[in-house]
Amino acid sequence: MLSQVFKAYDVRATCPDPLSESVAFRIGYGTAQYLLAQEGLDVLPARLRSTIAVGHDMRLTSPAMVTALQNGMRAAGADVLDVGLVDTPFVPFAVNHAACIGGVQTTASHNPANYNGFKISKMRGKPVGEQTGLREIRALGEAGPGSGELIGSRTEVDLWESYRAHVHPMLADNLRTGAAKIRVAIDASNGMAGTMVPKVFGDVPGIEIIDINFENRTGTFVHEPNPLVEANLSQVREATVAEGCHVGICFDGDADRCMVVDEQGGIVGCDLVTGWLGQRFLRAAGGGSVVFDLRSSHSLAEMVREAGGEPVMGRVGHVFMKQAMAEHNAVFGGELSGHFYFAENFNADSGAMAFAAVCSAILEDGRPLSEIIAGARRYCQSGEINFEVEDKAAAMERLVEAFPDAEVLRLDGVTVDHGDWWCNVRASNTEPLLRLNLEANTEQAVADHLAKVSPLLGTRVEH
Repeated sequence: MLSQVFKAYDVRATCPDPLSESVAFRIGYGTAQYLLAQEGLDVLPARLRSTIAVGHDMRLTSPAMVTALQNGMRAAGADVLDVGLVDTPFVPFAVNHAACIGGVQTTASHNPANYNGFKISKMRGKPVGEQTGLREIRALGEAGPGSGELIGSRTEVDLWESYRAHVHPMLADNLRTGAAKIRVAIDASNGMAGTMVPKVFGDVPGIEIIDINFENRTGTFVHEPNPLVEANLSQVREATVAEGCHVGICFDGDADRCMVVDEQGGIVGCDLVTGWLGQRFLRAAGGGSVVFDLRSSHSLAEMVREAGGEPVMGRVGHVFMKQAMAEHNAVFGGELSGHFYFAENFNADSGAMAFAAVCSAILEDGRPLSEIIAGARRYCQSGEINFEVEDKAAAMERLVEAFPDAEVLRLDGVTVDHGDWWCNVRASNTEPLLRLNLEANTEQAVADHLAKVSPLLGTRVEH
């Protein structure tokens, strides 16, 4: 019954079919049963051992979905702390701030308007993925009732001031006081950044915001709310240059991811942002480790080492990144997709903190962002290229066999490293595709190696 809506990292599908209110009720019931059975709940105050924080995004279907979800939770005996209309990182914050047993954000992130879903976390805001609870929640939801008496309570709470106080230490003091000024173009993608940015940064004296697509937060989008697609950055790139901004930021639909644009309108890869900000966090901490996903440029690891830190390569996906952050006591982490992770945020990602850190780092350096990042552009990259192929595993083995002298890593898919060039190929968790990222010393070398690698992987998907 629920198989169509459960994915590798969360619940996501078109709404109301197959993700209906009755399905949402069952998911709420299963989630509550799973969270109520966690080990370690005895560390929480007795009155909170059944409380789940729940929020939702701006989509037209979200009010009905979140109500059905909460009713399922309450039917299972859980109490609901409704934090209202919030960005996705707000919910793990609420879980920790209010000492809840877990949390759920109702959102479909960057998907089109006819989608919705749920991102689930357990105690201390730890993410729930396929290997860490989603399978159990699905089974509990399928076995549970389709309706029931609402045993648990529901309490609405406004935690925005507390959230603001949690994020603001990431801002430089001179920004908070207005002693220094920065001009920023922000594209909210008609998503939750349109709510979050005014509430958290709207009256910060040192930040002047040029707002783009802050209005119409109803799940209808001027452009797809996915900043990874270059075409979706055109508005923020143009505004950054036209308005004389120091930097441009484009958030995704639920404001947990963002992309950075320099003052010339150039797109700054998130791996380069991770290396740059990672150096800043390492200096502040006096050392430590920085976690990054294995698709990132080799320049990132080089920058971390140059700052006296330890680069830690991890698997793609927030579940794995947060786990790596905890295991290595990392000060910072980042993914190519625009997720940035902070030790000060319970090792979780935060679009708001990433925005604050970028603004503060630019002012701290004193140079234009394009000049700052120039030193990180040490290699040439293909960008992510998708391939359709019937047998993904066989295609990856063809790649390994074609380069017998290369070093091979199987952390996530297959990474083939030939020294002067490398590539990673991994299967998509959400689509029937292989995803290729390739890096070499020159653009010509990238083109040459792509010509050798691409025929091994299937049919290239052109966007």
